Amino acid sequence: MKRLSAILLALPLVLCGACSEEEETLPQQRERIVSYLTSTHSPTLVDESEVDTESQQAFYTTSGNTVYRYIDNYYDPARPGRTEVTASSKVTITFRAYVFNFANITDSTFPFYSNDPLLKSAYEEMGLTSGAWSFEPLQIDMRSGNIIKGLRLALLGCRQGDEVEAYMTYNMAYGDTNFSTIARESPLAWFFTVDAVE
Repeated sequence: MKRLSAILLALPLVLCGACSEEEETLPQQRERIVSYLTSTHSPTLVDESEVDTESQQAFYTTSGNTVYRYIDNYYDPARPGRTEVTASSKVTITFRAYVFNFANITDSTFPFYSNDPLLKSAYEEMGLTSGAWSFEPLQIDMRSGNIIKGLRLALLGCRQGDEVEAYMTYNMAYGDTNFSTIARESPLAWFFTVDAVE
């Protein structure tokens, strides 16, 4: 009985250790993403709540408290007339997905996955192959469970033709397990264009 009591007493310590790690990692990732967007990102972005729309100031929105989205062509006068992504839409995107290291993503930053035909052309010019990637447009059914939470949140409210950058903490991406070549607790950045919305 004493042994069972000792195990039960130790269990909260083990569980709290995992909670403590998550309690530290998520706030740190949030802080670092916000710091990047407000100081290093070009253009420097402000939170949606602080935006001066008359000056067409660049801003980011926050979804789920851990997905940060910037729509590059938000002030395009034709944008309001374009089809909006809803929870029941089928969306076609061209994208580049990166493990986000809280630094600028440039043309020389290698994505972990992409279907961007411009990237395929660049690889071919360098004599490289793109491996197993498909460079066909990616169609996403927003009703499907086969989409990571962060990408789903980043897509909601976008419109056809939008050029989007989305930054997400690990809990909105692949979580606390290793996924393929992506290390556990990795924040991600998705750069995508909404090609079509049905």
